[in-house]
Amino acid sequence: MSASLILLVSVCVYLALGVPVAFALGLSTVTALLISDSFPLLVLLKETFTGIDSFPLMAVPFFILAAELMSGGSLTEVLLKFAGQFVGHRRGGLGYTNVVSLTFFSGISGSALADAAGPGSMLIRMMDRAGYSRAYAAALTASTATVGPIIPPSIIMIIYALADDNVSVGALFVAGLVPGLLIAVAMSVVNWQVSRVRNYRGDGESPSAREMLQTTWRALPAVLLPVVILGGMRAGWFTPTEASVVAVFYALICGKYVYRTLEWKAVPDILSRSALLTASVLLIIGMSASFAWVLTIEGAPQAVAAWVTHLELSPWMFLVVINVFLLIFGIFIEPLPGVMVLVPILAPVAAKVGIEPIHFAMVVIYNLTLGMITPPVGGLLFVTSNVSRVPLADLTRELKPFLLAHGVVLVILTFVPALSTWAPHALGFK
Repeated sequence: MSASLILLVSVCVYLALGVPVAFALGLSTVTALLISDSFPLLVLLKETFTGIDSFPLMAVPFFILAAELMSGGSLTEVLLKFAGQFVGHRRGGLGYTNVVSLTFFSGISGSALADAAGPGSMLIRMMDRAGYSRAYAAALTASTATVGPIIPPSIIMIIYALADDNVSVGALFVAGLVPGLLIAVAMSVVNWQVSRVRNYRGDGESPSAREMLQTTWRALPAVLLPVVILGGMRAGWFTPTEASVVAVFYALICGKYVYRTLEWKAVPDILSRSALLTASVLLIIGMSASFAWVLTIEGAPQAVAAWVTHLELSPWMFLVVINVFLLIFGIFIEPLPGVMVLVPILAPVAAKVGIEPIHFAMVVIYNLTLGMITPPVGGLLFVTSNVSRVPLADLTRELKPFLLAHGVVLVILTFVPALSTWAPHALGFK
């Protein structure tokens, strides 16, 4: 039995047994190495270290730290008030506030789980007190939090750029802007329909022009963080890795000296949480690298490429097949290891078929992100269910219209490449 077959079978068994993804990948690699006896066990250690021994990967802990500093500096409350002033007074206003707030916060955290656990939990409580169904509030939060990996900065995009040399981090960051906004619009449309049927009312009159100007002025430093990151990268002032360090200092200055809500005594806890989250991300990346190495050395990418070439699929048909495959794959494995394992195999095939690398990257990232709200393994479902105290069954029932909206966005994103490629090309990213 080949090592690649043993690898795939064993990882399915470990995941079915409930083993955490990172350890399932590592254990399946060990199993394949032991049973096939083709390579020494030292491969696991070597490739795990090689997988995280990357300068661009240093951006991950710094972006995580920047998000934690912003949260510690009461940024969540500022953004909630900023978003609410525009839409809070309308029918379903708190639902719109949920969408707008999480979209803004996505430009800081880069993580769907962080969005759902942080501002998402506050929004669910606010909607519950205002008379919204708690299950609906949780479903809206989980669905909107998928914008986190799409709107820059995005941790998944950094990992994708490491796995595919044909795209850059800057190009992916810019490419995510339009799809991210499209997802937010789709979630707002669902909220409009549900609020109309259930008569979810707004929270009162709209604020005066003076109040809106004051709130906007106060929120401006937080809202400008993504602009600073993308603008600095485009101007050539710093690389994506250096941009992450700039983001940390920007967040520290905002929290301590602009909003004056970040206390020095809170910094050790912020550093501790950031280190813990960074360690978990890097462990997944390292184990995924060793897993992918075995597949590569066994010739899996070449076999897949030969098989697809033999089918003689058109670019559009290839994308349809990839969408179906990734949606099924994303049900059982998280986006980060999914990118590490699949991109080295699928990206070269997509390029050979004639698909723009940036377009294909956005299709892959969005598909794998949707797996986070797809039962039975979706990580966002469990996080949102936990923070909202809504049973998973109730949450899943409320998800149906949101999943349909995501499906429509996925189709549009798949068959309209310009949504992903126009902005990077217009700004000169390659």
